[in-house]
Amino acid sequence: MRALAIGGFLAALLLFAAVEWAARREGSRIPSLADVCAFVMRYEVGPVPVGRIGLFGFWWWLGWHFLAR
Repeated sequence: MRALAIGGFLAALLLFAAVEWAARREGSRIPSLADVCAFVMRYEVGPVPVGRIGLFGFWWWLGWHFLAR
């Protein structure tokens, strides 16, 4: 079971790297991770920065589940 989880994470990492590589080629229409993060960070509902709060919540969730032991 542990090997399956490690394999899944490695596959996700390789897929992420391939998409990021494709996004950074000249003339690519695929947004890079930096472009996606910038778009999310600009999202607001009225005066509330919903994108920043959501991104902060995502990083908190990620750290809580993978780093807190």
